[in-house]
Amino acid sequence: MPSRRRLGVALVLDPPVRDEVQGLRRALGDPWLQRVSPHLTLIPPVNVRSADLAAGLEVLRSAAAVQAGLLRITLGPPATFLPDNPVLFLEVGGEIERLRQLRDAVFRSPLERPLSWPWVPHVTLADGIEENRIASAVQSLDRYAAVADFDRVVILEETRGRVWKALADARLGPPAVVGTGGLAVRITQGRVPDPLALQAIEADEEAKSSWTQIAEALDSSVPQPIVLTAHRGNEMLGTGALWRSPAGAHAAVFVVPDGRREGTGGHLLAQLESAAAEAGWDDPFVTAIGPAGFYESRSAWIRPATRTQRTRTGRAS
Repeated sequence: MPSRRRLGVALVLDPPVRDEVQGLRRALGDPWLQRVSPHLTLIPPVNVRSADLAAGLEVLRSAAAVQAGLLRITLGPPATFLPDNPVLFLEVGGEIERLRQLRDAVFRSPLERPLSWPWVPHVTLADGIEENRIASAVQSLDRYAAVADFDRVVILEETRGRVWKALADARLGPPAVVGTGGLAVRITQGRVPDPLALQAIEADEEAKSSWTQIAEALDSSVPQPIVLTAHRGNEMLGTGALWRSPAGAHAAVFVVPDGRREGTGGHLLAQLESAAAEAGWDDPFVTAIGPAGFYESRSAWIRPATRTQRTRTGRAS
């Protein structure tokens, strides 16, 4: 693992607005089209020590936890930072005060950084195109407007080829809290597996092979997957996921060895069911990946794969 990671914090657009903005970017010839999804930047790129990643994730979760839920933002019309910077962007309106509160809450060590310019909320359409094309776009798209609802805040990481991918996220709103006092466990919802959970899974020979396939499935899951992380402060205790594939709905739960026999797995499973009900999942059953006895004793909906399924597919389907 690198000693430092290049991170940023953003609100990432979802369909259908994401696809609409992506179409505008493609038409304008944005050089960053294939490198980053349409987004509203809260913190521009910052180098964070790998040792500080857990603290950064806690900043993200804490900032999301004090939000009231969905954040509604209006987009448009286009504007530019010229003459200082050749950037064409969509102006941002709507719940601006809540947006500023969220930005201030994540702009903390180890995610904060010196800024060259004051923070101006915007969604970039093109960065570095010709000035005459920027001027034309500002004029021709002056009536463009859209409304975007954001339900999560995301840490993006720069990967090979300067491509930015989601590293972690946290749903806006209070987490589920299990237990009380100093031993309370918070369960945060998102769509991206916690990177510290993936590190723990990588070190667990029994879970490693299954979760490699799970991580790939989550990237392509439709509708949006449900991913939970159990944590006590900066300490990651476990994760759970619920997603769909052509074969149906699937679920998995993982708890770090030191956190087992404390009920964390059962709490994650119960919260997966609760989140699925809230999201309107109506599957008659969900196929579980992992120890059959764990699911059989705790859920009537999330069930282990049958022996027939294991024989046909070579693994739990």
